[in-house]
Amino acid sequence: MRGRLAQLSAAILMICAFAASAQAQTKWPERTVKIVVAFPAGGAVDSIARLLAAKLQQQTGQTFIIENKGGAGGNVGADYVAKSPGDGYTMLISPNGMAIAPAIYKKLNYNADDDFIRATMLMTTSTMVVATPKFPAKNLQEMIALAKANPGKFNYGSTGVGNSLHLTMELLLRRAGVHIQMVPFRGDAPMWQALTRGDVEFGITPSSAARAQVEGGAVRAIGISTPERSPGMPNVPTIAEQGMPGFDSRGWMGFFLPKGTPKAIVDKLAAESRKAVQADDIKARLAQMEVSPVGSTPEEFEKVYRADRALFEKIIKDANIPLQ
Repeated sequence: MRGRLAQLSAAILMICAFAASAQAQTKWPERTVKIVVAFPAGGAVDSIARLLAAKLQQQTGQTFIIENKGGAGGNVGADYVAKSPGDGYTMLISPNGMAIAPAIYKKLNYNADDDFIRATMLMTTSTMVVATPKFPAKNLQEMIALAKANPGKFNYGSTGVGNSLHLTMELLLRRAGVHIQMVPFRGDAPMWQALTRGDVEFGITPSSAARAQVEGGAVRAIGISTPERSPGMPNVPTIAEQGMPGFDSRGWMGFFLPKGTPKAIVDKLAAESRKAVQADDIKARLAQMEVSPVGSTPEEFEKVYRADRALFEKIIKDANIPLQ
């Protein structure tokens, strides 16, 4: 009898402990949350992280702080979060470089697939192909025709090897069946200088960075990578509508949590994030940056991540891009 009572008491205690734990998870956050930005302060990811941190703080009543841990193309910050407790109080905000890293780097100190929970895809971004005004091509079809007629003659600028910009351009060129040599630059400024001087004929760049340059006449817009035209630049045609139906290469940014984070916390973060990015004031700010708000479920984000992971790996292999 005593043994049964002891077993019953232990079972009740376990149920109570589980209930208390579940209740604590649904009350998340109850203290300061750290958002790790794996890039230096002042960049695009950092700016968006700070915008969202302020909104999440307003919604939840808890402090959200930004911690910049730049280095190794975002891998230092990712490794830090991968090794953090799965309690919902340390998270990573990252662009789609997280889906590229396993395919482009020879060695990582973390497992991008298994060490994280993809909590929510916050937003999507577009990429634009631009040309120096000196180049005669005025659209994608003319650009491809000239490249085919002059093999090996033209170059395009990109900010680095193996990033999403580089891979988007390689995807486009392989679809077109042409080769244009990539010239890597260390940052946006030297690439834009080379483009405006005509040192390279083309460039691949975030649409947010291209908008002012296109509107000011410094470069000519050739095409945008998303299926729909940008509301901010309605006169710029998509790549898809210029002879490449179905072409869709969107960048994205999302929140990643360490593995082991309870599902209740993951779902709560996704819900609060969706509310934040869909708020009118945030949507207006994002539109100025050529960014489209999403706020996906964890399951939707996981599906996009896995699809991009496979796509980027194939592009890297097919284009013989050297591992870093």
